[in-house]
Amino acid sequence: MEIGDKVQALDDDFEGVIISKKADEIQVEDIDGFVSIFHESELIPAVPITIKSKLAEVPEGVIEEKEEPKKYTSKKIPAKQRNAPVMEVDLHIHKLVERSGAMSNYEMLNLQLDTARRQLNFAISKRLQKMVFIHGVGEGVLREELYTLFRRYDNVKFYDADFQKYGLGATEVYIFQNIN
Repeated sequence: MEIGDKVQALDDDFEGVIISKKADEIQVEDIDGFVSIFHESELIPAVPITIKSKLAEVPEGVIEEKEEPKKYTSKKIPAKQRNAPVMEVDLHIHKLVERSGAMSNYEMLNLQLDTARRQLNFAISKRLQKMVFIHGVGEGVLREELYTLFRRYDNVKFYDADFQKYGLGATEVYIFQNIN
């Protein structure tokens, strides 16, 4: 390294020109005019890196491929499918157990509510937005218990599901994703 050479510091973000050299001390002036003193072992010759030299190393087709704008095509999904619930949970007792004859009404209701709670928590954890609970018409006991369950969640809105598809025996649940 001689006076006038451009150098860079090894352990620092520093670049400059050698202005004097004494024994093991080298004085380097940066572009702002500040002078710093380094040992010769702390400096390396500055190698200018040009973009063109780096581009010369890249194979031909890659640059052309990256310069072309990507064409994104979006699938058009009908509004009916976009707004359709993602998940359906049928809470009819014969869908949950093979034999319900030995169960009391209380046990059946608790099984249905536990299933609903578990499925709702699953949908929340998987960030599903909509789901439908099919409870049937009956006397409305399960429906009211479901409503009580849904009211415990701050990020849930519920309402009657699509009448044409489910009749009066289903409740649709909308899960808000970004509640703080």
